[in-house]
Order: sequence, then C-alpha cells, then structure tokens
Amino acid sequence: MTVLVVGASGATGSKLVEQLLIEKHRIKIIVRSPDKLPESWKTNNDLQIITASLLELSDIEMSAIVSDCKAVASCLGHNMSWKGIYGQPRKLVTDATRRLCDVIKSNNLQSPIKFVLMNTTGNRNRDLNEPISFAQKCVIGLLRLLLPPHVDNEKAADYLRTQIGQNNNLIEWVAVRPDGLINEENVSDYEIHPSPIRSAIFNAGKVSRINVGHFMASLITEDNLWKKWKGQMPVIYSKLHQN
Repeated sequence: MTVLVVGASGATGSKLVEQLLIEKHRIKIIVRSPDKLPESWKTNNDLQIITASLLELSDIEMSAIVSDCKAVASCLGHNMSWKGIYGQPRKLVTDATRRLCDVIKSNNLQSPIKFVLMNTTGNRNRDLNEPISFAQKCVIGLLRLLLPPHVDNEKAADYLRTQIGQNNNLIEWVAVRPDGLINEENVSDYEIHPSPIRSAIFNAGKVSRINVGHFMASLITEDNLWKKWKGQMPVIYSKLHQN
C-alpha cells in the first residue's frame, strides 16, 4: 500500500512514518526541508521524499502525488513559537485537509481513499453529545480567541464531518484525538474511546506520540479497525498514564 503522510517531519508524524515503514508500506512525505530527517529515511527505497510546501503545490502536482495512494494521513500542526501560533498560514491544517480532499475527489478513483487526521481532545465531536463543564467551555472559548491553532484544529475536523460526511464514495475519514502528548521510545498499551473520558483541560490524560503513530498506522492498514472507527473522532490514551 502507498500512503501519503503530511507533517511527517513533526514529532508525531515521524512516529507514524516509522510505524508504516516497519509494516513495509511505500510512503510519500511532503516536507519543506529534508535536512532534519533521519539519514535512514533518505536511503530507504520505500520512502519518497517530496521537498515542497504543501499549500504551494499546484493542483496538477498534488493530483500526481496522491494518484497512487490508498491512504492519506495528516499530522500537520503549528510550531509552538510566536510566528507558528500567530503567523501565516493560520489555517494550515484546515487548508491542507481541504486541498488534499479536493484532489482526492478530482482523481475520482475506483475505491474510497482513507484520510486520517491527527486532531486534539480539546476539540469536541459535534456529531455526538459530548458533555463538558461550564468552566471548560469558558477556557475553550478563550482558546478560540487567543490561539489560532485551536480554531484551525476545530475547523479541520468540522470540514471532514460536514463537507465530506459519512457517505462519501471517494473519501472515508477518521480524526484521531490524542490527549496530552509525551515522548516515549516504544509502543505501549493504549486504549481508544469514542469520546474523552476525562476533562481535556482540567484532568488531561497522557499518550505517547509513538502510540498515536501506531494507532494511526493500524487504522490505515487494518480493515476491521478502520470499519470500527471510520467517520468518528476516537480519543487515545496510554494506559500507563491514566492514574
């Protein structure tokens, strides 16, 4: 299977790429600069590195990149710097999601493409009645005002929910919502829930980036797991950190 991963140079995206390579899939990644990528990636015949800014690629270029892919995964996010948070592009994740989906639809392939979006537990699944406290509503409201990346994450997931929807013949999707991200070396036990089981603001759990990468890779490669979660926004926690 050929998979396109955007955001592959990030802390979580790199873990997803590694998991897919372990499973011997062919991977395409789009990165602005390959300089910081692992040397082993640059010599791996199963990995194609496309050096470009995703939003600056033409529709023709994007179409060619996606044409032979069975799945697309986005681990895009904003750098936690002043420029990354408040500079352009403020709608990086949303605009990339929309462009990728537009290209997938224009290719009009015979079977639907899997689209996996890394999102956040700070974003509610509005298809479900996910209760949150008044205090958390107030904090989320402030985040929307003060942190453009939070709004970007919300709008990207909303695009999949409302514009792609549940019955699209060309695209099926899952938006994975990790709780507080941490670094660990190895995949450990984790649990998946349809909705948060704790407050993302006041009682956040933890999940390792490698576990998120493992779950996203499993969604792409395991049909039964995909059928269970497609069209949903599952929440992932590492079991060792749920005390």
